[in-house]
Amino acid sequence: MGKALIVTAPRQLEYETYDDDAVLEPDQVRIKMLYSGISAGTEMTQYRGTNPFMQKHWDEARRLFLPGEGISWEYPIHNLGYEEVGEVIEIGAAVTDVPLGARVFGTWGHRTHHVANLDYVRPRVMPRAADPVFGIFSHIGAVALNGVHDAHLRIGDTVAVFGLGALGQIVAQAARQSGARVIGIDLHETRLAMAKQLGAPVTLNAREKIAEAIKDLTDGRGADVCIEVSGATPALNEAIRAAAYSARVVAMGFFQGEAKGLYLGEEFHHNRVNLVGSQISGVDPEAKYRWDKLRLWQTAIRLQHEGILNLRPLITHTASFERATELFELLDRAPEQVVQAMIEFGD
Repeated sequence: MGKALIVTAPRQLEYETYDDDAVLEPDQVRIKMLYSGISAGTEMTQYRGTNPFMQKHWDEARRLFLPGEGISWEYPIHNLGYEEVGEVIEIGAAVTDVPLGARVFGTWGHRTHHVANLDYVRPRVMPRAADPVFGIFSHIGAVALNGVHDAHLRIGDTVAVFGLGALGQIVAQAARQSGARVIGIDLHETRLAMAKQLGAPVTLNAREKIAEAIKDLTDGRGADVCIEVSGATPALNEAIRAAAYSARVVAMGFFQGEAKGLYLGEEFHHNRVNLVGSQISGVDPEAKYRWDKLRLWQTAIRLQHEGILNLRPLITHTASFERATELFELLDRAPEQVVQAMIEFGD
């Protein structure tokens, strides 16, 4: 029997079993999980029950959250997890171009085994020599690249990244590799040190007067682009304050509940700041004819394999699948201690 990790109620995790030995269809493959990343953003909102889909009804056709009309997601959540990588251990009779032993990245939840159709697997096969751990960054890496695309960077731009968790660290690396001068901002010295070690030329502690410091660093101009990744509205407000006149602020963080700490009648209004939301369900409209989610996923893998992004050092905590609940509890209790948590499935 296979085993999956699910959420049955706020902060309540359980393992459920499922049949994993059904006969494959000719165009299917069976994947044995190797590693799975835990998202500190969306996934933790499911764990805590704060996700807006669990508070209101999402009208897909009109793209509106509707209060008082029920909720869209209920417990138990069976599809917990979306940063997976596994190894092909069985192939259907019609599969000729995906060999046994191939490593595949994708989204199928924290579970020991997964059966997928060939159309899904074929574009997600990792390069043969690639470190399989790269696979857990396929989705969050895609989220980061999408945000950098939304930033419309120009070479030589000064880019301030607010929040240096896993997503912010990837954004900082991707922005720097795009030719930007990166300023990394966070409350925690360990994350600032990590960003510095991974190439961010300037880091600032968020307890400082950030907007004033960035103005000083840019001859009074402000950042050409600010990217808010923490999901904290005070950080978004500071990103708006730190942006240059008519500059762009990209809001990538998954803000929960009512936004407090925003003063939109101040710099946002008087400096004509362009505020853009970035979310992985959509790509930059200007790039939609060339980029989609699959290409972002594939690019996140390729950039790691080519050494352009160095993401393995972001993994600060690991645990076996049997002890995965401890990682969730730590992320909930002391998120500042964790950059990227990873579940190891073993043999």
